[in-house]
Amino acid sequence: MISEKTQRQESNSKVGFITGGKIPASTALSDLRPLTPRLAQRFLRSFSPPPLRPRAGPRGVGVALGLTQKRKLRIYISNTFSPSKAEGDNAGNAGTPGGTPAGDKVASWELRVEGKLLDDPSKQKRKFSSFFKSLVIELDKELYGPDNHLVEWHRMPTTQETDGFQVKRPGDLNVKCTLLLMLDHQPPQYKLDPRLARLLGVHTQTRAAIMQALWLYIKHNQLQDGHEREYINCNRYFRQIFSCGRLRFSEIPMKLAGLLQHPDPIVINHVISVDPNDQKKTACYDIDVEVDDPLKAQMSNFLASTTNQQEIASLDVKIHETIESINQLKTQRDFMLSFSTDPQDFIQEWLRSQRRDLKIITDVIGNPEEERRAAFYHQPWAQEAVGRHIFAKVQQRRQELEQVLGIRLT
Repeated sequence: MISEKTQRQESNSKVGFITGGKIPASTALSDLRPLTPRLAQRFLRSFSPPPLRPRAGPRGVGVALGLTQKRKLRIYISNTFSPSKAEGDNAGNAGTPGGTPAGDKVASWELRVEGKLLDDPSKQKRKFSSFFKSLVIELDKELYGPDNHLVEWHRMPTTQETDGFQVKRPGDLNVKCTLLLMLDHQPPQYKLDPRLARLLGVHTQTRAAIMQALWLYIKHNQLQDGHEREYINCNRYFRQIFSCGRLRFSEIPMKLAGLLQHPDPIVINHVISVDPNDQKKTACYDIDVEVDDPLKAQMSNFLASTTNQQEIASLDVKIHETIESINQLKTQRDFMLSFSTDPQDFIQEWLRSQRRDLKIITDVIGNPEEERRAAFYHQPWAQEAVGRHIFAKVQQRRQELEQVLGIRLT
């Protein structure tokens, strides 16, 4: 009957065999290897994995969580029409107390722009205006003149969010209007120059994403100078775009600034209908917007909670211990595989490595292992070495005699 300890050992050996070849050692671990010239440490570095150290301190609240989701924002554009009223319809006169105000006698329409997120799981609903940086409604210039045909709303630091926008104007004719909606991207996004956009395959993105795409293009096309790594050798496309044959990495942000533009607004063409028989006075448009992932708030609260700091730290330690165990098993497997492939060469190489380590730890000059063999002294240089050694001994003895006798031998 197999004992529990034996089963555990077999299980560990199987884990080492399976995971050893599939999970390569991290390149960052080599930086954590203890540097020491001693034999024991050198031996451990040769046949055991480097230790993994947990991060210093728990993760704080300042972890950047860029979790976003794309959702559909449905925009509703509707209008109402108030026809003109005759003077005899009301008892009062214009401007008199209790009478109908003069404005009610003129036909007018009211345009409403509203919207909501579709399938929004969050409990706290976002205001419609929070999705936009600006809204411009351009009315028919022929009807309202060059000074009164634009209605503009721009976000300010003190802006109060609202669920919709309303525009009221006098008129009894159908009005063609154009709505220009500028999304409020966080972080800000930019539109690339058409030439660079075609080259990188990026049209509108954040500055960080554009820089990443630019670096991937440079790396893929091997434009970085082989000797002066801070320089980029421009190919024919870069020369057309940046107007130079060579540029530094530090110059890229300045060069790129002239190629970035504000993103294109969302353009909606709409007709304000004043026909009382027209039942299609509401139009719907769906646009893609980015919203925070619901998990982002949960993760931020989890990381900000002091009660979870210890749990996070303990999980980090377990992760590092598991990785270290996997690397130890992989190293043991590689050791045994090398031995099984060619035992004789493996043992000889291992002994040579130990001799080198022993030489370093004992500060021995020369090679004691070779010097103890007779063949070492039958080499061509041996006779000259013996002559020099005898001459050095004679000179040493002569100096000793001169010191004792107090005379100088000639």
